[in-house]
Amino acid sequence: MQNLQKIFPKYSIALGALFLLTVAYLIVRGNSLEVESGEVRYRELVQAIYATGFVEANSVASLSSEFSGTVDFVGAREGEAVLKGQKILSFQSPRPVFAVNEARAALAEQRAALKDAELNYARKNNLFREGAVSRQDVDGAEKSRDQAVEMLRQREFRLKMVEDDLGKLMVRAPFAGILTLQDVKRGDYVSAGTVVATVVDTTGYVISVEVDELDVPRVRVGQKAVIAFDAWPQQRFSSVVSRVVPLTDRVTKTSKVYLTPTDSLDLIQEGMTATANIVYNIKPRALLVRKGSVFKENGKSFVWSIVDARLKKQPIATGASDLAFVEVVEGLGEGDRVALVPEERFREGMEVRSEAIASSDAPGELK
Repeated sequence: MQNLQKIFPKYSIALGALFLLTVAYLIVRGNSLEVESGEVRYRELVQAIYATGFVEANSVASLSSEFSGTVDFVGAREGEAVLKGQKILSFQSPRPVFAVNEARAALAEQRAALKDAELNYARKNNLFREGAVSRQDVDGAEKSRDQAVEMLRQREFRLKMVEDDLGKLMVRAPFAGILTLQDVKRGDYVSAGTVVATVVDTTGYVISVEVDELDVPRVRVGQKAVIAFDAWPQQRFSSVVSRVVPLTDRVTKTSKVYLTPTDSLDLIQEGMTATANIVYNIKPRALLVRKGSVFKENGKSFVWSIVDARLKKQPIATGASDLAFVEVVEGLGEGDRVALVPEERFREGMEVRSEAIASSDAPGELK
C-alpha cells in the first residue's frame, strides 16, 4: 500500500504537467490563423490570348435548285460520301425542256436558211460572170449569206445556254466530300433558289475564332496555339495561326482569326465548338506568384508573405502575366511563401499556421 502511495503522486504530477502543456498549446494554437499558402518559384511563363470559335471545313458548298420542279431522282442521302461530279438530285421542270426544244428547232431552221443563202450567193456569182446580174446583186447576196452565218452563231449560242440550263435540273457534287444536308425525296416539289444539298470537304479543317480588338495587335501569322473542343474537354491539340482577317466587327468588337491544326484530327466535324489559346510570348524563366495572392492599395501591389509563421504585408512590383500567374520583378525571392487568398482580417505580424497548397495550374500548361 505504501508503495502504491509513492507511485500515484508521481503519475499525478506527470499527468498534471501534460494537461497544462496541452492547454497552453491549444491557447496558442487558438490565437493563430490557418491560411493556405504557396511558394514563389521560377517557372516558364506562357502568355496567350484566349478566344472561342467553331470548326470550319476548308470547302463547303451549298447547292440550290435553279428552277422550280419535282424531284425525280435521288442519288445520295444526308451523311453519305459523294464523289466529284456525282449526281445528287435531278428535277422535272417543263420550262428548260421547252426552251431546249425551241432552240434546237430554231437552229435547224437557220442551218437551212444559211444553206439557201450560200446557194443564192454562188448563183449570183455565176450570173455576174455571165453579165446577167450587177455587182450590186452579188454584194446583196453576199451580205445575206454573212447575216445568215451570224444568225447561225447566235442560235448555236442560244442552244448552248438553254442546254446548260437543262443541265441545272441535275444537282452534282462540285468536289468529293460528305453530304451534310439532303432531306428531299423523290416526288417533292422544290422552288427555285431553295438549298437542296450541302457538301463538306472533310479532308481539311480550320478553326475560326473571334479575337478581341484589344488583343488583335498581338496576333501574327505563324504563332502557335493550343485548341480544345467541347466534345473532348480533357484533350489539347496543336495549331498555328494561318490567317488574320483585317476587319473588326462593329458590334462584337472582335476580329476573325483562322487556326490550322497541326495534329491529326480525324473525329472533328464542321460546326463543333472550340476554344483556343494563341501564344504570343514565352518567358523561359520568370519569378511567379498566383494572381489571386496579389491585392492593390492606392494603386500599388502587395502580397501577404509568411515569415517565421507571421504575416508580413509585402509591396511588390509585377511584370508579365498569364491567366493564373503574375511575374514578380521586385519584392520577393524564390522560395518565399505567400498567402494564396488575401483576407480583410489579415494584419501585419498576425501569427498564422500555413497550409501549403500544391500548384496544379503550372504556367506553361495552357488550359
